[in-house]
Amino acid sequence: MGSPFGNIEVRGAANQGWARVDNAVSPIKEDKVIMKDATKRSILRSIHIFFSIPIFGYIYSPFEEISKYAGRVRFVIVPVMLLSGFWMWKGHVLRRLISKRSA
Repeated sequence: MGSPFGNIEVRGAANQGWARVDNAVSPIKEDKVIMKDATKRSILRSIHIFFSIPIFGYIYSPFEEISKYAGRVRFVIVPVMLLSGFWMWKGHVLRRLISKRSA
């Protein structure tokens, strides 16, 4: 005999987080994963490395040429490097604080 609520089937670990009710799939969890954490870390590392390259040029270039791109390095490159570094280091704390406020 069937259930009065229809056929309910919850799959194993391969489909964790999804339930099948009468051939309709509905999410059990409300949060949607847009991007995996490993992908986010990879993108953040790439940004951090990409923006560190001009700093080597700033340090090792001749003194006469530093003034040509000193403003970009000071006001764009270094802040992006600091923010991406802090996000990689303590981003989990900030995400935890944000999730507690929204709840």
